Amino acid sequence: MNLIWFSKREGRARQFDLAHPLTLGLIGGLGIAILGTAFALGMQLGQRNSGTLAGGNGEHWAAVIAEQKTQISDLRSELQERVDAMAMRLGQMNAHVIRLDALGKRLTEMANIDHRELDFDNAPPAGGPEGDTQGIGAQIPDLTAMLDELETKVELRDAQLAALESVILARELSEQILPDGRPVRAGFVSSYFGQRQDPFTGHQAFHKGLDFASKVGSDVVVVAAGVVTFAGQRAGYGSLVEVSHGNGYVTRYGHNQKTLVQVGQTVTRGETIALMGSTGRSTGPHVHFEVLRNGRQVNPLSFIGR
Repeated sequence: MNLIWFSKREGRARQFDLAHPLTLGLIGGLGIAILGTAFALGMQLGQRNSGTLAGGNGEHWAAVIAEQKTQISDLRSELQERVDAMAMRLGQMNAHVIRLDALGKRLTEMANIDHRELDFDNAPPAGGPEGDTQGIGAQIPDLTAMLDELETKVELRDAQLAALESVILARELSEQILPDGRPVRAGFVSSYFGQRQDPFTGHQAFHKGLDFASKVGSDVVVVAAGVVTFAGQRAGYGSLVEVSHGNGYVTRYGHNQKTLVQVGQTVTRGETIALMGSTGRSTGPHVHFEVLRNGRQVNPLSFIGR
């Protein structure tokens, strides 16, 4: 194929052979040059746009990741705090259980209960048939409720056992302050409570106590816990010790050789409060023992017999 054009300046026609190899080479080279330039410009523009996009999104995603890491760290710290709090509560409850076990053992011994009936050393027996369906495991929200319920039960049991201990201690205290036993460690009853012949006048007279005879200087012991309300000389009694035990009970110990206690002093059952003598209206070494209930003398023999 030929390309023909006319030149006005020269006034003649020119012919260009498009099928000539040289012409085809020039056209092909020009096309390749245009395509290469377009490809280079496209690559440069793409790299610029991708760099801008990558730079903006990179910073955004870096900020998002950093925020998520902070949230995870905060959540982990909060979870650890909750675990620590629950562990502390479990430790406190475990301490309560240990104290309750110790209290239960002590109460069992105090009440003389067979340890096989209330065994605080081992877990209570448990059992039952196996269910047809599998149990549902405890969820985390339920665990807190379970701990609250268990803590309430422990506190209630603690209060119940403490009340039981108070009752037992009160019962023991009542037994301790109730006159019981002999006012001497060794000796015999030389005169009983009630009507007798007066050793000085020979007339019938009412004897308001029991006389326990022994050797001079023997121990005179208090028969119940109480507070000394009198320690000194009293007509007829000689050297007298008087002890108040509460609940209307008072005991007296007369004719002592020496008093070993003072007014206001607290004494316990079996404690030596005086030494036996023969002071006052007495014919020989002995202790005159009286028990008063609500201000009136009663027969001490009933308390000694206990």
